[in-house]
Amino acid sequence: MSSMLDAVVVGAGPNGLTAAVELARRGLSVAVFEAKGTVGGGARTEELTLPGFRHDPCSAVHPLGVGSPVFKTMPLARYGLEWLHPELPMAHPFDDGTAAVLSRSVAETAASFGPRDAGAYRRLMAPYAGTWDTLARDFMQLPLTALPRAPFALARFGLDGLPPYGVLMRRFHEERVRALFAGLVAHVIAPLNGIATGAVGLLFALAAHENGWPMPRGGSQSISDALAAYTRDLGGSVHTGYEVKRLDDLPPARAYVFDTSPTALARIAGFGRHYDGYRYGASVFKIDYALDGPVPWTAEEPRRAGTVQVGPTSGDIGTALKQASSGTAPHTPFLITAQPSLVDPSRAPEGKHVFWAYGHVPNSWDGDLTDAVERQIERFAPGFRDRVLARATAGPPQLAAHNANYVGGDIACGAASGLQLLLRPKLSLQPYRTPHPAVFLCSSATPPGPGVHGMSGHNAAKAVWRHLRRGR
Repeated sequence: MSSMLDAVVVGAGPNGLTAAVELARRGLSVAVFEAKGTVGGGARTEELTLPGFRHDPCSAVHPLGVGSPVFKTMPLARYGLEWLHPELPMAHPFDDGTAAVLSRSVAETAASFGPRDAGAYRRLMAPYAGTWDTLARDFMQLPLTALPRAPFALARFGLDGLPPYGVLMRRFHEERVRALFAGLVAHVIAPLNGIATGAVGLLFALAAHENGWPMPRGGSQSISDALAAYTRDLGGSVHTGYEVKRLDDLPPARAYVFDTSPTALARIAGFGRHYDGYRYGASVFKIDYALDGPVPWTAEEPRRAGTVQVGPTSGDIGTALKQASSGTAPHTPFLITAQPSLVDPSRAPEGKHVFWAYGHVPNSWDGDLTDAVERQIERFAPGFRDRVLARATAGPPQLAAHNANYVGGDIACGAASGLQLLLRPKLSLQPYRTPHPAVFLCSSATPPGPGVHGMSGHNAAKAVWRHLRRGR
């Protein structure tokens, strides 16, 4: 690497690898440098509990991955990425032994809400049928400066989604819908009353109906490995075990792209207090389980669902989110859980299962939520503890140590609430640019924000390409 590279990417998470692919596809010379021994960032798979049990330390279910506008342009299946769909994308159990579901079918989903709200749900979703590809491109591309491909659908989505969650919920009568949508909003760890929280719920529901909520065969590592392999096939290089502390640690390049937190970028590039106004949000307490059998849910639907939301009412969920965001660990946490081995038996020895669960806690909290998490699971799956063979717990300090982008354990790489949900890391028409003209940011701290979809990397690569083209 004695000659100058076109671009160096720091961090081999999905966004960094996507940026590398997009630049290499344009014929540019690219090298990726990752501090950890393997690529992946928030999309890794490891044996955390017992031999043969393969867990995802962070992301496990990928509604935005299978529907990603940029992933759909890549031949990732050639590199081993295969999406596996559970029978139901998601289930939300209640104390009476029933459950609402988020199904691939709008009609089946509506039916689980009850007769008073079934029609309202079908009417809410009807205008968006078949629009995912154009709507996702418009919603997830570089905001404000790009012309939308489906302006009317995007405008309608804005009218439905930009107000807080509570406004969207006024069209429904029953708690079942409100609870399920509150859980959807909680996937970005945002208080329910914030701006555009309706859009978060709507986006996840549309994703289920259009593309499902699948998991990659073999675990989330399969996404990262496919992106890395594609990068190499395009002529790029990927270097692991290479920690970058200063820009001088990197080979000469015409552009540098960072899949890091703004905090880390400011430290490495010497930007001082440039990102001091950037807020980090609540964290999670995560437990990965090795189980002797499937989770014994009382309701039938969760036994067929890849994801199960555990927290019966919108009030319960709102309280848990508010407590975590304001510095209190919830006594009764809202849980997001995933059951990968229901659709992928390769994730565990024969007859055994892996199970993934987290509850929200304050940023940098160093307590133990294990008992509260398991009380919640037992509430809807009596006998769950009897099936636990081993568990691996990770609170905010462990999450931050595992992935430097998770400042204080914030797995969204920055609070996804208020204006920062839409405008991150700073109020700017060019959010991927930095004070240095050749340094760019491509992590989840940039639009469109958290999730394994690669679109932050794609958008940043477009900014890098324009910069390099002007240089030439």
